[in-house]
Amino acid sequence: VYLMMDKDGTVIYVGKAKILKNRVKQYFQAGTKTDKTLALVGNIADFRYIITQNEVDALVLENNLIKKYNPKYNILLKDDKNYPFIRIDLKSKFPTVEVVRKLKNDGAKYFGPYMVGINVKDITELIFSAFPLRSCNLNFDKIPAHHRPCLNSHIGRCLAPCDGRVSKEEYAKTVSEVISFLKGNDGTVKKVLEMKMHRAADKGDFENAIYYRDRLKTLDKLVRRQISALPKDFNLDVFSVIDNGIYAAVSVLVVRGGKLLGGDNFPLTTAAKSVSEEETLGLTSADIGTLLTHDEAAEMLENFIFQYYEQNPVFPDEVVINVALSDVSGLENIFFDKSGKRINFVKPIQGVRKQLVEMAENNAVDYLSNFVTKLVRRDNMTKGAVVKLAEELGLSDLPRRIECYDISHVSGTNMVASMVVFEDGEPAKKMYRSYKIKTVPGNNDFACMKEVLTRRLTRLKNSDPDPSFGKRPDLIIVDGGKGQLSYAMEALEETGTTDVNIVSLAKREEEVFFPHRHEPVVIDRNSVALKLIQRVRDEAHRSAITHHRNLRTAGQTKSELKDVDGIGDKKIAALYAKFKNLKAIKAATVEELSAVNGVTKKDAERIKQHFSD
Repeated sequence: VYLMMDKDGTVIYVGKAKILKNRVKQYFQAGTKTDKTLALVGNIADFRYIITQNEVDALVLENNLIKKYNPKYNILLKDDKNYPFIRIDLKSKFPTVEVVRKLKNDGAKYFGPYMVGINVKDITELIFSAFPLRSCNLNFDKIPAHHRPCLNSHIGRCLAPCDGRVSKEEYAKTVSEVISFLKGNDGTVKKVLEMKMHRAADKGDFENAIYYRDRLKTLDKLVRRQISALPKDFNLDVFSVIDNGIYAAVSVLVVRGGKLLGGDNFPLTTAAKSVSEEETLGLTSADIGTLLTHDEAAEMLENFIFQYYEQNPVFPDEVVINVALSDVSGLENIFFDKSGKRINFVKPIQGVRKQLVEMAENNAVDYLSNFVTKLVRRDNMTKGAVVKLAEELGLSDLPRRIECYDISHVSGTNMVASMVVFEDGEPAKKMYRSYKIKTVPGNNDFACMKEVLTRRLTRLKNSDPDPSFGKRPDLIIVDGGKGQLSYAMEALEETGTTDVNIVSLAKREEEVFFPHRHEPVVIDRNSVALKLIQRVRDEAHRSAITHHRNLRTAGQTKSELKDVDGIGDKKIAALYAKFKNLKAIKAATVEELSAVNGVTKKDAERIKQHFSD
């Protein structure tokens, strides 16, 4: 296993090779290389390697190091797609079917994952309609003395094990039938549902007849997913990797019980941030093609499959891939240790497996095309808009960090200001800050704006360690017209801030005012530059109103307590420190209230009396 470092000693790539000399040669020898490889080679400053005893140890170590260092040029599957599984706990006295999104090593049986294309709730409803399993969470070790069976037992949808109407052995037979269905044998389910539908119709119970008819329709949809060339009890997963030189995607298809349960696509950045903004913005959805070398694609797919089954450890009988892996023995041995069965890896050249691989490849191509289109659109509205804004306003440097300020109050009360920050055209919410106006009496938005900017720029001047204030803005936007801008300029002058661009945006005409210019700049209403300014301004407005509303609400709730005799600011603060909000204070008992530091029993009784009147 080898590690590549940049000039700062940061690990930028982790890989493995049987013959290290040959692998290193590939990086530096002449020939066509992908953007990823070119960027990687250009940043290598140091190299380390670790010798392992076998392929299995190398694969495990490689992935552990990738997780540890999160290298810039490796793929790392994000754990943000928690797919649903069906769980049956056979250790329970009377097992039921439940949907879970996290798998545990608890001895239970798991079926899935159920990806895009099929609704797991449809499957569970199908099970409960055909098999009378319990659907409750009753603890059978502590059944209440006066417990009565639920409605499901009365309408024939539960065997009522809670009432002793069925033995563990008989119930276990039903559970076995459910497991058989989940493994692909659906004949019994169809017969049961048809029988129940006809029986309900004969009784004139048309509501239930329609219910079972709809379940049969769901079953029919599921049956149509059957792949005729595969055995009904066969499970396989399909993985296809496709690349366009900058981004890659792996498409996954899941086949369980011979049926295609669905699939999903996973984006993988193959050139990290090495691609310039101009290249990214110039990319189109047509720029799709397999540009990775075979070895790169194989390494990427191998790492992806390893990480995929770490997150979704339900193993199929077979793994079908579109790129032959250099040595599958490592994966096979690891999966055997985890699953207790030998899993075959197949790169098909014909037949139904080849069709599934091609289906996954087509899914990946479509996904990458849409992914790139969305990426270009997003970049046009963010980074592209920053470039356009610099052009429209005639700025010499890109306004990568934009700050916007707005004032909010009601007739001069609870006066606050918001500071929102956008970096590269996107909100940097961790940088947002709010201000309470301290020095301005009455209703004076202009003076409020001057106070806020003076406080902010003073902290910049003093190199405040808080990154919100220590970072210099490239552009300050003031919500308002010439008046707000002139007061904002006074703040810049008084703090000696001369190298920050500042403008104001007037709401009505969406005109941009500059200092020392009589005429505003009017930006085309369809321009991404104007839309960026509007987004920033609207976010500042929203933030200011939210802060003002919170202050006003807090003041109103605290004023309610002030109406209670003997309760002042100190006791109110102590009550809020203990109970957090007025609702909790109202719900507290006299004993709980009087336990608060400074609050007497008589105070507590007065509080309870006040809110009960």
